[in-house]
Amino acid sequence: MKVEVDRDSCEANAVCAGLVPEVFEVDDEDQLHIQVDEVPARWADGVRHAVRSCPKAALRLVEE
Repeated sequence: MKVEVDRDSCEANAVCAGLVPEVFEVDDEDQLHIQVDEVPARWADGVRHAVRSCPKAALRLVEE
């Protein structure tokens, strides 16, 4: 599974980074970064929750 961010919609609210900081990071310039290419199974449930919790619906899962 991969997670993608819609940069036009993302406001860097950092909800996702608060939920799964191993996968999501917001830098000092308020840019969201996805820290992994593939989401490890141990973080999959947290990432799904983070995607559902995004206030701007800027995150999307790509299940392979």
